[in-house]
Amino acid sequence: MSVSERLWNETEERRTRIELQARENFPVATRLLPVRHREHLLNVYGYARLVDDIGDEAPPGDRADLLDLVERDLDRVYASTRPELPVMRDLARTIDACRIPAEPFRRLLEANRRDQEVTRYATFDDLVEYCAYSADPVGHIVLHVFGAATPDRFRLSDKVCTALQIIEHCQDVGEDHRNGRVYLPGDDLRRFGCTEDDLTAAATPTRLRGVVALQAGRAGRLLDEGAALTASLRGFARVAVAGYIAGGRSALAALERGAYDVLGSPSRPRKARLLAEWSRTLGRR
Repeated sequence: MSVSERLWNETEERRTRIELQARENFPVATRLLPVRHREHLLNVYGYARLVDDIGDEAPPGDRADLLDLVERDLDRVYASTRPELPVMRDLARTIDACRIPAEPFRRLLEANRRDQEVTRYATFDDLVEYCAYSADPVGHIVLHVFGAATPDRFRLSDKVCTALQIIEHCQDVGEDHRNGRVYLPGDDLRRFGCTEDDLTAAATPTRLRGVVALQAGRAGRLLDEGAALTASLRGFARVAVAGYIAGGRSALAALERGAYDVLGSPSRPRKARLLAEWSRTLGRR
């Protein structure tokens, strides 16, 4: 079976798993939303998940070709021709209905191409620049789905999405290292006296917890700065974005509750805390 045939088959199976995956993290497509919005968000999620899975899980020698295959299908979507992959056919309906430009989808592809070459980040600013490709485009796409895309909202959305990505990197330190990547800034690791061995410990060493706590604090401040996005929105867009921000805040609370032991006993957001944060975020003006 060729690489492209295997990817086609995998995307058929992935379509049946998307809703389950969406429930595992932040509320990607809450059932509080109308069906049309949920379907569009799940189609976007399917694309992002496909690209990430290629970048993380496909055989290393196949990853570049598979990402190129997805980009060729993206070209077909914008040329108004039928894409080959089922996930891309789903996405095409969303792109057409919501008039979403190609750039944010291409930036997500570029992020995963970078992941094949860049495995360490020297500074926090370098990590933020990476998030401009790996995370921020998702916020732009979501705003297009709700017909709320404006430059001012993009700037706030970028803060929220970068924060959410950094929080995920904090949660996944061990998994990322097993995949050959370290997203914690190198200068912070050195400043706290961390070594590569600290990333493989059974329980997170105190010095490494300090690095994780530092990134979590930075993410929290970005999330607070971007939270004004919710107040600028109305209706279902406000509900959805408030859910993403609440997910970030509840994840930060879980990290703190677990004393930043992201290797020994990883903490995930509690549903009650998520719902409480969601309510508070919706109530803020």
